[in-house]
Amino acid sequence: MDQPTVGILHPGSMGAAVAACAATNAAAVLWCEAGRSTTSAARAGQAGLTPVTSLPELLDRSDIVISLCPPAVAEDMARDVAVHRFDGLYLEANAISPERTLRIAGLLEPEATVVDGGVIGSPPVHGKTPVLYLSGPTAATEQIEALFAGTAVQTKVLGTEAGKASALKLSYASFQKTSRVLVALAVGMAREHGVDQELMEVASRRTDSYLSEPQYVAKTAARAWRWGPELEEAADALAAAGLPPDMLRAAASTLARWRDVKDDSKLTLTDALDRLAQP
Repeated sequence: MDQPTVGILHPGSMGAAVAACAATNAAAVLWCEAGRSTTSAARAGQAGLTPVTSLPELLDRSDIVISLCPPAVAEDMARDVAVHRFDGLYLEANAISPERTLRIAGLLEPEATVVDGGVIGSPPVHGKTPVLYLSGPTAATEQIEALFAGTAVQTKVLGTEAGKASALKLSYASFQKTSRVLVALAVGMAREHGVDQELMEVASRRTDSYLSEPQYVAKTAARAWRWGPELEEAADALAAAGLPPDMLRAAASTLARWRDVKDDSKLTLTDALDRLAQP
C-alpha cells in the first residue's frame, strides 16, 4: 500500500511521537480532537497530525489505525472501533497482556486485520530510536514495517502469532519498571539510616544489569531458603521507615516456591523456571 492514511487513537507523548514518524510514509496521520484536552491538541499539532472531529470520521478515512493509549482503556478503545466496523489494519501497540490482545483481536476481526505491537524504548524524539516489535499476519506486519521505514521507529517482526509482541513488551517492562521501584525502596531505606551515599558507592561497583545474567536464576533458586527470610526482614525495615513493604514481601513469597531446592548446585535454569511456574 502506497501512502496510506493513518489514524492515531491517542496522541499522548509516545503516541504523538510515533505518529509523527509514521507521517514520513503516510498520506496523512489523523487524530480525533473530540473530548481531548488542549495539551493533547498542542502535542498533536507539534507532531504535524491532522485533526478530525469524530472517531467515525477517523475510521472512515484511515487505512491503518494505531492504538497507543493507557493500557487500562485499550480494550474499551477497541470496542469503540469495533462498533463502527473498521475494516482496515489495526495496530494494537499498547502495553497489555497477550490475553487482552487476543480479546481485542476477537472484537475487531474478521472485519479488521489486527497486528500485535509492543514499543520498547523512549518516545522517538531527540535522537531516541525505540523498537516496535510486531507479530501477526505477514502481509500486515510488512505494511507496518513499510510505514516506519527510514524513521526513528525501528521495527522487528517476531512471527505471525498474535500475542508475542505483547508478551515481549510486558516481560521487559516487568523487570525494567519493577527494578526502578526497587531502587527507590533501597535508597529510601538507606536514607532513613543515613547510609544512602555508602549504598551508592557499593552499587557503583556493580554496573551490569541482572537481566543480562539469566543463568543466575538457578543460583537464586538454590539460595531462596535464605534470601526469602532476608527480604522479609528488609520488608520489616521498610515498614518501620514508613515505606511500602509489599513489593519485598511479594518477592519473598516468590522465593518460597523454591524452598525445596536448598543449596542445590546442580539445579539448571530450566529446572528453576519450571518450579517457579508449577510450585
